[in-house]
Amino acid sequence: QVQLVESGGGLVQAGGSLRLSCVASGRTFGRMGWFRQAPGKEREFVAAIGWFIGIRNYAESVKGRFAISRDSAKNTVYLQMNNLEPTDTAVYYCAADDRGGGSIRPGASESDYTYWGRGTQVTVSL
Repeated sequence: QVQLVESGGGLVQAGGSLRLSCVASGRTFGRMGWFRQAPGKEREFVAAIGWFIGIRNYAESVKGRFAISRDSAKNTVYLQMNNLEPTDTAVYYCAADDRGGGSIRPGASESDYTYWGRGTQVTVSL
């Protein structure tokens, strides 16, 4: 059974950092990513990584501040978030899909991902 379990969320002041983790059980995926949903807004893409070659894709709003990485041995994907802003406040979801992982940049659409975690709350205060 596929399971994605996120951790690492919390409350942080603006300018601070957090690292989110997502452990994938069941198998290795072709691509994994992070999405987020702020109150009253639609879920949006944050970052993704192709598992085998490591090609990354980022939303413009987080480029230069967030970094996605993976640990193949632990079947875990990370999201290092630096210089956090109050607008980064949201529930962050881990997502995974069997497709991809090669030389094509991993997708940024929800439809590119089949499996989803339950989310972890990130709150950034002023």
